[in-house]
Amino acid sequence: MGNDGYLPLFETKRANGRTLYRVFAGSIFVGICLIWSYRVSHVPRDGEDGRLVWIGLLAAELWFGFYWFLTQAHRWNLVYRQTFKDRLSHRYGNELPGVDIFVCTADPVIEPPMMVINTVLSVMAYDYPPEKLSVYLSDDAGSQLTFYALLEASQFAKYWIPFCKKFNVEPRSPAAYLDSISISDDSKQPKELATIKKLYEDMKNQVENVAKLGRLPEVHLRHKGFSEWDSYSSRHDHDTILQILIDGKDPNAKDSEECVLPTLVYVAREKRQQYFHNFKAGAMNALIRVSSAISNGQIVLNVDCDMYSNNSLAVRDALCFFMDEKKGHEIAYVQFPQNFDNITKNELYSSSLRVISQVEFHGLDGYGGPLYIGTGCFHRRDTLCGRQFSREIHNEFKIDIPRDREREETTAVLEEKSKVLASCTYENNTEWGKEMGLKYGCPVEDVITGLSIQCRGWKSVYYNPERKAFLGVAPTTLAQILVQHKRWSEGDFQILLSKYSPAWFANGKISLGLQLGYCCYCLWATNCLAVLYYSIVPSLYLLRGIPLFPEPSGVSMEWWHGPRLVE
Repeated sequence: MGNDGYLPLFETKRANGRTLYRVFAGSIFVGICLIWSYRVSHVPRDGEDGRLVWIGLLAAELWFGFYWFLTQAHRWNLVYRQTFKDRLSHRYGNELPGVDIFVCTADPVIEPPMMVINTVLSVMAYDYPPEKLSVYLSDDAGSQLTFYALLEASQFAKYWIPFCKKFNVEPRSPAAYLDSISISDDSKQPKELATIKKLYEDMKNQVENVAKLGRLPEVHLRHKGFSEWDSYSSRHDHDTILQILIDGKDPNAKDSEECVLPTLVYVAREKRQQYFHNFKAGAMNALIRVSSAISNGQIVLNVDCDMYSNNSLAVRDALCFFMDEKKGHEIAYVQFPQNFDNITKNELYSSSLRVISQVEFHGLDGYGGPLYIGTGCFHRRDTLCGRQFSREIHNEFKIDIPRDREREETTAVLEEKSKVLASCTYENNTEWGKEMGLKYGCPVEDVITGLSIQCRGWKSVYYNPERKAFLGVAPTTLAQILVQHKRWSEGDFQILLSKYSPAWFANGKISLGLQLGYCCYCLWATNCLAVLYYSIVPSLYLLRGIPLFPEPSGVSMEWWHGPRLVE
């Protein structure tokens, strides 16, 4: 506590053992320099076998040394964060900003509707005032099946959310929770747990049966939302489909305990063959605009449809950073790590991203914040819309916002007005995809968007709580890993060559350590050239009897094999 009585909502601690690591890194650097020195001083003369290959190895080793230097940006200055949610509750009570949550899906086959609605239900059940929560599902496939599943989930939520709050359930994905527990001998919980389990199984069976049949029963088609598909041609050619399934402002939108429910909205943006849809970035930008008309929460969380909430307090953790009186105004987004619940025992393909989540992002956080990785990230809405950082604005979350005012429009009118914002022509001759929203034209739209936000003067925060905030599905086959890594490496390399390159666009706008950290990821693809050369060429020349590495001396051989006995 300072002299003014200020108690921060979060604290930052530097990692222990930094000095030891720096000594270790220094010794590694000395070893690298010795390798370079040997390679330069022993270059074969003109005409000798292996001269060009030797020079190639020197180039590869120079590259490895340079890339190692870049990786130190991830390890030189690790920091860890801790939040104080009790202080947040004591200081603000329920005077908290509105939070809009975006869940994106694109294919009901690859991303089954039951998985999608489990993610939706997990974020609807956050430990947060429900009148300040709004959940938007973007369905880029425009699937009737996904809409039907969400419609069923909106009914199940009336029982699931009160159950979660009454028994402090974790995690709040119904599938994950029910798989993790067994009915106990508690005098109260078993009856309600059995009821919830039956309701969930009924919903699951209905959705899966409809998926198997490939069509909806006539009785379900009576809901007005299905009339939106009357003009539907294909997933690539249809009008905007937008349905407010639960209107948080509707006095009749109550759960089984007569408490307010969060707003729930289904959005399938307009698609036309002649207009490029810009993949996830286009879907996110459509959600930003639609949500601004319906709820306009000042905080935006986006999660992938396969990454459910594993920690109901994650929203409050994020707000501890945004609402801190002294440092919160500098923070544009709070990034949580990607964690997975399907990692195999041997983890053959390193799909857990453990080094990134446990080391590298903590290191980047010490230089101004991590990358935006496209999921599990809380944003200020206005930073996504292009706002420049200003030190003059503080505590803007206390300002009344349109979400807290009574809406005059009916739900039907609001739906029609919002559809225009998701049309495929709305962005024509605008800054959307350029200076507003997520940026277009890059396979890793999240990384380039985060970089542009930081270059406008904002900082970001990496928070890795003890209880993981989100759990998702990691790729488990070689084919899936190759596709994922190809997209990442290709996209990061495109950023390096684009006008938003961290090598020049970010120069002077972000710290040098963060700039080097971005460059390390952007050069990941080019790293393969040196690796392939170093792996293949020396082996081929060894078969020809041409050594490319120093032969061990007698002293070193004696040390390795031990002293010989004299006969």
